[in-house]
Amino acid sequence: MERQARITSKGQITVPRDIRRALGVRAGDSLLFESDGSDVRVRPVRARSRFEKYQGIGNPGLPSGRKALRRWFREMRGK
Repeated sequence: MERQARITSKGQITVPRDIRRALGVRAGDSLLFESDGSDVRVRPVRARSRFEKYQGIGNPGLPSGRKALRRWFREMRGK
């Protein structure tokens, strides 16, 4: 699959839709550009866990971080 993209004056490009789909990336995802001298490869940067981006999504109103979690536990336990 070959596609072309134009570079803006700010050095930005728009990755064509079929390339984004083939890479499995969406808005906000990161891409890694690897060069071995003559060629450049583009690949998506994957999180350590597929679920990492959803971490904390089910805890509305609960601040993140160890201290906040301990404080919340103390409040729930009544201490």
